[in-house]
Amino acid sequence: MPRPQIRHIALFADDTAAVAKFYEDVFEMDVVHRSPSGSGAVFLSDGYITVAVLPHNADGQAVRGLNHFGFKVDSNAEIGERITRAGLRAPRKRPADRPYAEQRALDPEGNMFDISQHGFQRVETEAERSGEPAKVPVGAATK
Repeated sequence: MPRPQIRHIALFADDTAAVAKFYEDVFEMDVVHRSPSGSGAVFLSDGYITVAVLPHNADGQAVRGLNHFGFKVDSNAEIGERITRAGLRAPRKRPADRPYAEQRALDPEGNMFDISQHGFQRVETEAERSGEPAKVPVGAATK
């Protein structure tokens, strides 16, 4: 059986339309579905993974959800510019010893996400990105 792959992430939002618009504008995601029930849920996709932007629970219970997720991008600088044009704080640099992502930012509701030019397929810290040898993830096949 092939390895399972993440294809869906869900976020809770107070203003689902504003959060969906943010992901459309900044990351060029497409709206693939809006809940016909009128709940306000919006589903977006980049063609690979779907992000559901869901309204908070109506009965006021505390909702525990996602910590963060990540986008592989061609240019951290371009995405940073889009984020600030959306009226949000510019992405912040991740600590040098953190693998995978170079920057972290927040959407309009404060959901954290990482942005990375090198992607999330292998461990790569800032030192490795600047020329030191890359580490092979635990359990990865080597050639």
